[in-house]
Amino acid sequence: MSDLRLGVLGAARIAPAALIRPAAAVDGVTVAAVAARDRDRAAAFAAKHGIPRVVGGYDELIADPELDAVYIPLPNGLHEQWALAAIAAGKHLLCEKPFTSNAAQARTVADAAAASPVTVMEAFHYRYHPLAERMREIVAELGEVRRVETAMCFPLPRFSDIRYQYSLAGGALMDAGCYAVHCARLLGPGEPVVADAKALLLKKDPRIDRAMTIDLRYPTGATGRVQTSMWSGTLLKIQAKVVGERGEMVVTNFAAPQLFHRLRVTVDGVRRSEKVPGAPTYEYQLRAFAAAVGGDSSANLTTAEDAVRTMTIIDDAYRAAGLPLRGER
Repeated sequence: MSDLRLGVLGAARIAPAALIRPAAAVDGVTVAAVAARDRDRAAAFAAKHGIPRVVGGYDELIADPELDAVYIPLPNGLHEQWALAAIAAGKHLLCEKPFTSNAAQARTVADAAAASPVTVMEAFHYRYHPLAERMREIVAELGEVRRVETAMCFPLPRFSDIRYQYSLAGGALMDAGCYAVHCARLLGPGEPVVADAKALLLKKDPRIDRAMTIDLRYPTGATGRVQTSMWSGTLLKIQAKVVGERGEMVVTNFAAPQLFHRLRVTVDGVRRSEKVPGAPTYEYQLRAFAAAVGGDSSANLTTAEDAVRTMTIIDDAYRAAGLPLRGER
């Protein structure tokens, strides 16, 4: 096929790292247009990042016959609306995480995707780096898994940020924690369920979690814990740990390993460290998206159905913590 032509919905801060720079490194992919609520902002964004066309609005971009696919980096609360619009227009879709505001919305989008020939991918970019597969291989060395712990904590003390707005489906679990939930699913022995959850709340809006700890239970009897924070005593922690009958694996910075990571393994009392070299995670993700659009469905490791399972755990954690689901009116 000819170049995969993508349009960007919104002049988001994440778009240069997540799509525009990777597209320059991936053959056969072009970022062809951008739309934003403010056309002047879109024009400035396009000029800065070398995007050839500015489109008048989101609806116009999705309907544009010169585009093959849409990238959605909008606030969480807008994902379902524009994902459904893109699928209905026959556009392939790369949607930022978290996929939607809640599991019911994710199911709606997944059903629409299943009824359409388009590719729909959730942008869990870490999953496409070789480190993710290497972690799975090492877990197999550990024997029966007994415990899985994942953490995604970083400081965001700017409480006016949209990631703290309930109306836009904000909260630490949604923004940071979805990575840790997804990784706990990736490395664990089967799909976990929520056993308990406790949250630290935003003072100005007690519906919003600034941090959360989730206890998980796997079908084998193994236990798990997810820790996430945008503001708590744990300022920075991005880690995955798996304990099995024969040893353990600890990975620091599974989310962006191209910047820095540490992988330590102990099996049968023998310790070792590994490095998994590779390009930026977003490049691997974009290559996989292009391959899936081109017909290789196995390249899509973060499908809409996978997103439903992640969002179900997130919903259950909010319920267990006594908080309303995101997207509830």
